Amino acid sequence: MEDYLPRLIEAKIQDKLESAGGIVIEGPKWCGKSTTAKRFAKTVVDLQKPSTFKKYKVFSDMGDEHLLQGEKPLMFDEWQKIPDIWDYIRADIDEQRGKGLYILTGSAKPLENADRHSGTGRIIHVKMLTMSLWESKESTGEVSLGELFKGKKSISGANDYTLGKIAYLVCRGGWPDSVGKTAEKALSAARDYIVSLVETDITSVDGIKRNPARARAILRAYARNISTPARLATIQGDIEANDAVLDSRTLDSYLSAFEKLFVISDLDVWSPKLRSKTALRTTNVRQFTDPSIAVAVLEASPDDLINDLNTFGLLFESLCIRDLRVYAESLGGQIFQYRDADGLEADAIVHLYNGSWGAIEIKLGGDENIELGATHLLALKRKVDTEKMREPSFLMILTAGQYAYRRPDGVSVVPIACLRA
Repeated sequence: MEDYLPRLIEAKIQDKLESAGGIVIEGPKWCGKSTTAKRFAKTVVDLQKPSTFKKYKVFSDMGDEHLLQGEKPLMFDEWQKIPDIWDYIRADIDEQRGKGLYILTGSAKPLENADRHSGTGRIIHVKMLTMSLWESKESTGEVSLGELFKGKKSISGANDYTLGKIAYLVCRGGWPDSVGKTAEKALSAARDYIVSLVETDITSVDGIKRNPARARAILRAYARNISTPARLATIQGDIEANDAVLDSRTLDSYLSAFEKLFVISDLDVWSPKLRSKTALRTTNVRQFTDPSIAVAVLEASPDDLINDLNTFGLLFESLCIRDLRVYAESLGGQIFQYRDADGLEADAIVHLYNGSWGAIEIKLGGDENIELGATHLLALKRKVDTEKMREPSFLMILTAGQYAYRRPDGVSVVPIACLRA
């Protein structure tokens, strides 16, 4: 644990353990769930080990008292391998009436079971993502979202990252084991992730046998449409142009499996109160949990991104959305996107549960792009009915640049490598 990098989610884990009988930490494989959870557990049961799995499967099948023995908090790693554990734990929480008794971690959602108790009031879900640049110590953190929500107006900050460095961070992703690795080793790890995903996980998640080549083709089509509001029919057409004819129900089945594996994580639509009637675009923006998934499946490299700035811009947006999700989660909020029929858009809306919100446009850089982003944000501010909802706490253009500053019109320009929660 000497090389462990603290995660923002730790504060939420501690808080939930103090208020509920158990928590379940969910997220993509290799994002660091088990490593972080072990910092809170007194006893760890690793169900990924075949011998441990066999023993605890017998305990579960027989209702043996040894199933839940151990100093609490008792952690079951990859608990979904024995889904019945959920009901045993829920019943024990009811009996013990204690807090912080159990920690469950899982990189896939268990098979649906109508007889399984929801766990409401006993077990709280906590979602964990891959690492943000602040967590991997690659952001200076001079600009804080939390401080902006509290009313801070003046900002400043600087970093020395080149576009090449940003391209590397996009390709490497936020996988804890890849932090500090060379681009070559990080890309190799990301490709290994894809191999495991399409050859094993896509079938084991729900027991439905799926074709690895088709799974990879679907991921490629998704990657080609990343950070866009592409309709599923568009993605299906992209697949069919490079693969065999694909039934829409088959596509739905694969996409559902990827969602259960926390690989696909689309950006939902934000529906604010507006001054005038405007039709909102309701298609979600296509996203992966981490930008490196798209890079790996497209077999791209940092040099490829530098030579294709359009694709680079879309993947950079994906990296920013990942970081914003991590930061928003730690502040008590969510990330949405806004697009309307008039062509007005905002790449990210950070909306806190107390009603506060901020709007963000994401641009690689360039004076014209920054000016366009500011125009969109100011137009959105004018469009929102502030008699029915709050004024925005901030308007921000998130860039791959080096300097953070506030424009005369009030829009903040912030490098992703200067941002933190």
